[in-house]
This record gives sequence, C-alpha cells and structure tokens, in this order.
Amino acid sequence: DVSFSVGMNERAGIVGPNGAGKSTLFALITGFMKQDSGGVYFDGHNLSRTSPVVRSRLGLLRTFQVPRPYFHLTVHQNLLAAAPSQIGERLTHVFFSPGRVRIEEQAIHAQADEILSFLRLKPVADYPANQLSGGQLKLLELGRLLMTKPKFIMIDEPFAGVNPVLIEQLCAHIRALNDRGLGCLIIEHNLRALSNLVPRLIVLDCGRIIADGSPTEVLSNPEVQNAYVGGGP
Repeated sequence: DVSFSVGMNERAGIVGPNGAGKSTLFALITGFMKQDSGGVYFDGHNLSRTSPVVRSRLGLLRTFQVPRPYFHLTVHQNLLAAAPSQIGERLTHVFFSPGRVRIEEQAIHAQADEILSFLRLKPVADYPANQLSGGQLKLLELGRLLMTKPKFIMIDEPFAGVNPVLIEQLCAHIRALNDRGLGCLIIEHNLRALSNLVPRLIVLDCGRIIADGSPTEVLSNPEVQNAYVGGGP
C-alpha cells in the first residue's frame, strides 16, 4: 500500500531503518522485481509490465548500492562503454559507414570528457576502476549513468562507504544535475546527511510510508523518531 509521486524535475529522498522496504521499492520501480498489485508510471508510460531494459531506454535510470563498473577497464573506458546504441557495434556500419562511426565515436568521447570534468574524475581517467576509492566508484557509477542521457535518476545509498569530503562532492554534483532539470530519487540510510541534500523526504517503515514532507517536518515527526532513531533526535 505504498503510493506516492515524484515530479520529473524534483529532488527527493527515501529513508528508513534497515528492512523498511527501501531497496524493494527501488527494485519494483525499476523492474528488477514485479509488483503484486498496483502500477508504476513514468513520464506518461505505464511501466508495470516492462523490463528494466525498456525502463532504462525510456530514461529511468538507477545506480546500485554496490557499484558495478567494469573493473578491468579504465574510468574513461567505463564511460565510453556505457553510451547506448552505438552504431559502431554493428559490423555493417563499421564496413559500410565508417564516417558515421567515426563521427559518433568523436561525440561519445567528447561527452565522456565533459562528464569526467564535471565529476572531477579527470585525474583518475586512465586508472583501472579497481584502483578507485569507494567514493570515486560512486562517482564513476553516476558518470556511467549520465552517459545514457537519462530523464530521471534513482540513486541507491550514495553515501555508503564514502568519506565526508566525497559525500559533499557527491551532493554538489546531484544538486548541479537537478539545477539542470534532471530529477532524482535517492535512497539513503543516513537520514541526517540526506536531509541536507533534498527538500523532500519520504520515510518508510515496515513497508509503509509514515512521513512525507520537508526534512524539518520529517525529523520532528514523533513516529519517525520512534521508528528510525529509537525515539530520540
């Protein structure tokens, strides 16, 4: 019986104690699990019977709590590999349309370079992904997502295993993306950190929404305090 909506340009967070249903909710929205009832709607489309691939092609993209890059590739190569529907992947285009392939490759490289600069990953662009820190892996995961030119992003536990400096950097990037018109929904166990990032918090507990509002409203809600922080602030 969880029901809520998020605007395409909105920045909102989902919080709750362990086992509240946050990851299950993300999996249902993105198609990695099938809902028992109800529906999932995105940008005018009913996604209830569609696969994760179809949802991603419609512009609904997600990251995972544990980043999943190609660890044997460099940071730059990981971004290049994430670009969707590359015509150079088809042999017919390689042999019969080399000019088109070359132009597209130049555009993809330019896009990857822009994202590397935006995420401040230029200094590690040529590092294999397996040499990155936890925070840098989260940035790389975000960068690979941006290579697909999403309409809306869902970010799972961006602060987990990340040092405070990179947490601030991640927050700055998410705000900048939102200022450009890219909406985002963020799962985060760290309620205090997320409350500084988003203007709206949705709190889950035992598979139900117990609060939905501004961080100030949510943090002062007695039911949230009792369920999430054991009755204390």
